[in-house]
Amino acid sequence: MTSLPPPSLVLSADDARRIALRAQGFLGAPDRRAGVRGVLRHLGAVQLDTISVLARSHELIPYARLGAVGRSAVESAYWTTASTGASSTRAHAFEYWSHAACILPIEEWPHFAFRRRARRARGHRWHVMEDADRSCAAVLDRLKADGPLTSTELGGAKSGGPWWDWSETKIAVEWLLDTGEVVCTERRGWKRVYDLAERALPDALLHDDLDDTECLRRLVRLAGQSLGVATRADLADYHRLKGEQVDAVIADSGLVPVQVEGWGKPAKGRVGAQGLAGRTVAGDGWADPSMLGSAPRGRHRTTLLSPFDSLIWDRARTERIFGFTHRLEAYVPKPKRMHGYFAMPLLAGGQLLGRVDPAREGTTLVARQVSLESRKAVRPMAEALVEAASWVGCTDVRLERVAPAGLQEPLVKALAEALT
Repeated sequence: MTSLPPPSLVLSADDARRIALRAQGFLGAPDRRAGVRGVLRHLGAVQLDTISVLARSHELIPYARLGAVGRSAVESAYWTTASTGASSTRAHAFEYWSHAACILPIEEWPHFAFRRRARRARGHRWHVMEDADRSCAAVLDRLKADGPLTSTELGGAKSGGPWWDWSETKIAVEWLLDTGEVVCTERRGWKRVYDLAERALPDALLHDDLDDTECLRRLVRLAGQSLGVATRADLADYHRLKGEQVDAVIADSGLVPVQVEGWGKPAKGRVGAQGLAGRTVAGDGWADPSMLGSAPRGRHRTTLLSPFDSLIWDRARTERIFGFTHRLEAYVPKPKRMHGYFAMPLLAGGQLLGRVDPAREGTTLVARQVSLESRKAVRPMAEALVEAASWVGCTDVRLERVAPAGLQEPLVKALAEALT
């Protein structure tokens, strides 16, 4: 006898969009008491990237949700350790491979054991060491004797060639990071600071006891909670799991099946704005049940988003939810760029209404290229530019190019009003 799929709620596309916004911290009052660490725990992962325009991406993530939190406070919240006794400290976060290189809440260390085991089983990185045992032993001995160190302090990160021409020491310490003998709980001047896992991690977390199934179940559940509502592919992408890994644990993850109009097979019913309880059909997505008790309501945040923000880092999901196609063009040849080097989407009223490619010249924020979806984006863009300028210490905003050209004059006027 063929078993039937579990029943699921039918959500309108608008419901799904608002659930996603609430899950990501953009709808409703922000939890300012929890601050930056609360944002990290809520999202489960904050992506790191080398590009810095207004600020680095991991600074832009809490700014987008909390407003103008001090940049030094952001770094301190991620990396500062807290004393737990006369000679011990406790890290709040660590860096590891999730969606990409990400800052992760320290309590999630055990749940990445499956990835550390997989790396150990592979036996090497893409860089090959000449004498792996000797090089790794030398790094561990040095860290044990001298405490946390950068790769430069360990002896140098490069062999003298291009950036990817790593030294034997750099390859060794990154391998030890991959496999969990070494941990990064701080960046100093954008350089990873490496420490022995046994010294940097709380004793209760310093283990790889959880089997792969338990690790995957936890990460799928976290992805669902962070996304609010998601397809199988969305869940896999959040922590870069394989589809079959999601399939193996989804039934026991605590997420519930849903169908969203426009996401897959046409829905035969819908849940209106008055509530999220209604007709059930076979689902093509999954949702955090805590998001389904009532219709998402509250204040929408108006802000500029890092292209690496978890609200939009999955381009297919962004287009599905917001009807907005966005691509990071930093690595696209300049003549072929449509929106600029580091175009930051504008979020306002729960919609993506445009984007801006910003730069700084002294105390002026330069909007090198502004692209607006419609006239209703003019005032929100002006407000977002002025707030971002103030956050990074700029006192003025200058526009260079605006598309469509007919919106340049209204944007200039709105900027003048917002700056006064």
